[in-house]
Amino acid sequence: MHISIVEQVDLNQAYQLLQHDGAGGVNLFVGTVRNHAQGKQVTKLVFEAYVPMALKEMQKIAEAAQQKWPLDGLVMQHAVGEKGIGEPVVIIGTSSAHREASFAACRFLIDELKKTVPIWKKEYYQDNSVWVNAHP
Repeated sequence: MHISIVEQVDLNQAYQLLQHDGAGGVNLFVGTVRNHAQGKQVTKLVFEAYVPMALKEMQKIAEAAQQKWPLDGLVMQHAVGEKGIGEPVVIIGTSSAHREASFAACRFLIDELKKTVPIWKKEYYQDNSVWVNAHP
């Protein structure tokens, strides 16, 4: 299991960390900055995190996934800082003997990360900016 908050996510590193001789399925979800939100043109995003709590929550989610599915590998990386359109900001990866477990675990991990991990993003539009995904 490899969990991190980073300046830049690394797709090649994530794939390498998921390699396992017994893995017949490797699943990678990559979340990127899109050019629109709320019906407006997005120019950039800025991500902030309460890193100690974010890592703790990511660890809890990862452990829950490992209890539900027979995973050979698990990667969760989330970037902080300013990110431009098209840049990757989150990588969720799983590997397992069979694809069903890998797909299901990957979806669970990204959905739970978005719900519970204290990572915030500020969307910058052409005319203003706003914080979104604020967690209590």
